[in-house]
Amino acid sequence: MKVHLFATALALCCAPLLGQAPASAPAPQVHTSDIGFSYSVPADWEVVDTKPALPAVQQEVGKTATSADEKKGIACAQVPLTARHGNPASVIVVVALPFDCFGQTMTDKDLPAFAEGASGGLKNTFDLSDPVYGAYMLGSHSLWIERAKGTLKDHPELQRAYTVEIVCTPLKKGAVCWMAMAADDSGLQVFEQGAITLDGESAAALVPATAFDKKPR
Repeated sequence: MKVHLFATALALCCAPLLGQAPASAPAPQVHTSDIGFSYSVPADWEVVDTKPALPAVQQEVGKTATSADEKKGIACAQVPLTARHGNPASVIVVVALPFDCFGQTMTDKDLPAFAEGASGGLKNTFDLSDPVYGAYMLGSHSLWIERAKGTLKDHPELQRAYTVEIVCTPLKKGAVCWMAMAADDSGLQVFEQGAITLDGESAAALVPATAFDKKPR
């Protein structure tokens, strides 16, 4: 599967949620996926059920698929978590690709191509500027990160500058990307400081302070 399609699906899930969000709503703090990770958001973030909308997003993204593998990857994509907070809203979306569904695996050597595809996919949905990139480790896992300023191309009512940040990594059972569209610094901090586990390895934050010290190869 071309990973830009995976990232485009993630972005399309994000876009409709950027309107006004409740100031607070009860929500579980820790969200766990059966492909091997957990991720935490504060209790006052609204967790949104995107499962009913996912088939329509997959159908839309699938229109640009050029192979059976791409179509299968789109069909296998999951959205374990979507959360938003504030007015204007900051949004966090997590998209996962289970390997048992897709029928292929991914390792660290595949991460650069996977990440470049994710970055390219975002450009289909956002006008991005001033991108910066980083590569870092959490335990035994390699992660890739990009941060840029972005505006949505097809939503003129939302033409404000967001900080768009995406983090991707392969796990034992699947690949996963986290994405934030942060309306302010606090939204970005929540995204980056969410506690996480990857294949049972715990980390205090998804994005450490040193994330951009090392550039991807």
